[in-house]
Amino acid sequence: MDLQDQLKNLFPDHEPGPEEKIEEAAHELYVQKEPMICKFEKRKGKATTIIEGYEGSDEDFKILAKEIKTKLSVGGTFKDDSIIIQGDYRDKIMEILKLKGFKVKRVGG
Repeated sequence: MDLQDQLKNLFPDHEPGPEEKIEEAAHELYVQKEPMICKFEKRKGKATTIIEGYEGSDEDFKILAKEIKTKLSVGGTFKDDSIIIQGDYRDKIMEILKLKGFKVKRVGG
């Protein structure tokens, strides 16, 4: 007995309506003229990569942070107008950002 049959038994008078498909529009990130800064720091003995200098909205920056974390399969956070990624991934992050059309400047090391 699948879920539809169980629901029919519980609610015999209910008529299921047609399913609506929700179309999602692709979100466009604001691409700025000034370069973003990608730097390396050690915090509490751990390597971290920090991305700063985004001029768009915080929501766009959070979307960008989630996309970077997903592509690299690493942990990280969005805090104080910067993206903090666990580990030294400057080269890979700069590659991802350049493919998206951003200018990136490497700082430190």
